[in-house]
Amino acid sequence: MDAPVGTEPVQAKLPGEIMTILVTGATGNVGRNVVDLLVRAGADVRATSRNPDALDLPPEVDVRRADLNEPETFEQALRGVEKLFLYTQPSGIEGVLEAAKAAGVGHVVLLSSLAAAGRDPDHWIARWHLAEEAAIERSGLAWTFVRPGAFAANSLQWAGFVKKGEPVPILYAHSYLSSIHERDIAEVSTCALLQDGHAGAKYGITGGESITQAEQLALIGRAIGRELDFVDLTGDAARADFQARIGGRFEELVAEGTVGRGDASSIIETRIRYYEEALDGPEEIDPTVEKVLGKPPRTFAEWAEDHKADFTD
Repeated sequence: MDAPVGTEPVQAKLPGEIMTILVTGATGNVGRNVVDLLVRAGADVRATSRNPDALDLPPEVDVRRADLNEPETFEQALRGVEKLFLYTQPSGIEGVLEAAKAAGVGHVVLLSSLAAAGRDPDHWIARWHLAEEAAIERSGLAWTFVRPGAFAANSLQWAGFVKKGEPVPILYAHSYLSSIHERDIAEVSTCALLQDGHAGAKYGITGGESITQAEQLALIGRAIGRELDFVDLTGDAARADFQARIGGRFEELVAEGTVGRGDASSIIETRIRYYEEALDGPEEIDPTVEKVLGKPPRTFAEWAEDHKADFTD
């Protein structure tokens, strides 16, 4: 990092000038936070959706219809845009980038994944994001890649069990994760959009602590004032549970061309191997969040407090 950035990013613009930024994935855990931060910073924010009428965004946001699977729909959405926050899939990215170049977009911030910097480039998530990154690098546009590791929000998959008072099934409950709060991901992304000095950076980011999934559940329990039980799924029980969870999503990935029909077994085994390796001890903590934001990442306990309603309502 050449220039540390404060926790409240502001635009580097002359008086009377306003930067127009387009946010894709604006309803996602990260994208919605990016929208809110940009609005707070005074940017002219646009957002895209297949169904704009369904979006619940601040009134300042200009919502346009655009579909990443139909890149031509981005031509009007990108007109006058200076910077682009992009969360996409490889199948549609080339057309979107062509439209961005034609519109004069100067900088793309991609929400990628730490898997892109991992030891297994053949992992389907790594393949997905590496293909996106390579397309952006070829485009000639300035870019920043934000590569978060495990999202703390992945724990929302436990909410249904918690609400019902049932034991939570956890794959390898004693495996360690350095899960990151979506707000930290959004703040790093927003800094890259609003401040100079981030072009060409590949920011691998993690949370500030590495704890087991069982400990994460206990912190959720503390936040909502209840002791929570779990079932530790390992081996074939974990495989069966994970296969059941990804069934519908796998079909979507096949349809998108992200994975092949024969990849199901390798996807499952890759996930099981990841959890088994994470049993060995705490994961390495990456210092990038603190370097960029000037403050440490939020803890999982803070995430649990922020999401109490998700586990109780």
